[in-house]
Amino acid sequence: ELINDTPLPINWDFSSAELNDGAMKIIDERLLPILKDGVAVFIESHTDMRGTKKDNQDLSDRRAKAVLDYLVSKGINASQLYAKGFGESKLLNKCSDNVVCSEAEHSINRRTTFRIVNQK
Repeated sequence: ELINDTPLPINWDFSSAELNDGAMKIIDERLLPILKDGVAVFIESHTDMRGTKKDNQDLSDRRAKAVLDYLVSKGINASQLYAKGFGESKLLNKCSDNVVCSEAEHSINRRTTFRIVNQK
């Protein structure tokens, strides 16, 4: 059962919006079966705080679009998909500007989540 913002444990590389084989496998296993039931989902992508706010917004938009494009390539109707990037606006930890964090801490913020918009 999906409630709010279910994580897709995609391990985005720093400054990258490219889906790797592991990310595609996760999408295939976790998201594709749900979409084949005819529901719509909202895909939300995020970045860590390194880089400018503008660059991070652009990067998160590209990450969301990469997931959307991949799903469409797998036969999902684009009308079922809503994708949006949130940049660094929804950090999950203390790693904001001027806070020293480890790479592992930064990686927590580089994520994509999804939530069901409607059930048909």
